[in-house]
Amino acid sequence: MPATDCQGSSTPLAQLGRSILSFRREQVHSMDSTLDSTTQHQVLEKFQRQVAERLQDLASVDSTNLLSVSWISKVLDVFLTCQEEFRVILSNNRALLNKPPTDRLISDLFERNVKALDVCNAIRDGIEQIRQCQKQLEIVLCALDSERSLGEGQFRRAKKALIDLAIGMLDEKESNSALSQRNRSFGRNNAQKDPRSLAHFRSLSWSVSRSWSASRQLQAIGNNLVAPRPSEIVATNGLSVAVFTMNYVLLFTMWVLVAAIPCQDRGLQTHFYIPRQYIWATSILSLHERILEVSKKRERKSACGLLKEIYEIEKCARLLNELTESIHFPLGQEKEGELRERVEKLRLVYGSVKDGLDPMERLVREVFHRIVRSRTEGLECLGRGNQE
Repeated sequence: MPATDCQGSSTPLAQLGRSILSFRREQVHSMDSTLDSTTQHQVLEKFQRQVAERLQDLASVDSTNLLSVSWISKVLDVFLTCQEEFRVILSNNRALLNKPPTDRLISDLFERNVKALDVCNAIRDGIEQIRQCQKQLEIVLCALDSERSLGEGQFRRAKKALIDLAIGMLDEKESNSALSQRNRSFGRNNAQKDPRSLAHFRSLSWSVSRSWSASRQLQAIGNNLVAPRPSEIVATNGLSVAVFTMNYVLLFTMWVLVAAIPCQDRGLQTHFYIPRQYIWATSILSLHERILEVSKKRERKSACGLLKEIYEIEKCARLLNELTESIHFPLGQEKEGELRERVEKLRLVYGSVKDGLDPMERLVREVFHRIVRSRTEGLECLGRGNQE
């Protein structure tokens, strides 16, 4: 098949296609459960191309929507689609899974999957934190409802909610480790909640231990993640390229989640080492660089998460809180107009969070369960292969 170009380079599969095919022709015995080499080459090259197209679509996002709830959901959708296609590839190559070096590559992938499950659980907790912020916003919007005249009682209630919101976010920035209390996994939502303050989410049951670190977990997922050597590509009939690709899709997805969502000991120091001849490399490296640039901005350095909506909540709440400091009753017409305007901006941010948070959480849950199912199916294939 013709090579797919990327900055003048062809894909590793296209480059090594002749080697794989010649290798296959030299075999005396065929493997019944493995696709013939020509079809295998086409399937794997198609997988590379589709991964590249999806990541390129993610990379085309403008700076306004980068790291928004809707964009994060799109990242999760891309992972789920790639994971399903990769699952089919493994299923069609069962005979290779328990043979070296494929067995080692698959085993390493499954180990990274386990580490990714912890990240998913921590992100679920981070989403819960955002919900607590959302509740404080509800109090503010209810107290300063445009349908009612503003009285001192409603004003004091709104101001208290803004202060609680600011304190809660400040505590999160200063000490993420204070958020971990006890183990919790997906499907258990029986935590006791104290509705009196934003800080009640500190006492929820959490999915990771007090010493758990998102930064270290990402580093563990990325450890020893290197592109396959030509000999490995030939020995695995090209499957090692697909495994390497899925490893990086996994790492990139977890890194984006940790960058965007509040979680324990966040850190974005993970480095991505991808040979440029992989046609999806440019998109991942570009997004990695853009997100790091966002994290270096002065107003985002101490943020509990780079999610666009978190930044907008902080900004709107800060401006509204500053305005409340200068307001005295009876309220003048000019001040009331300015207050209504800022409340309306806060209402738009609230609506964006409200509409996007539940769908995003469902996708995080689906990623969690899809990883579990895929890993279980893979281990079963390995077990059947060993028995045969």
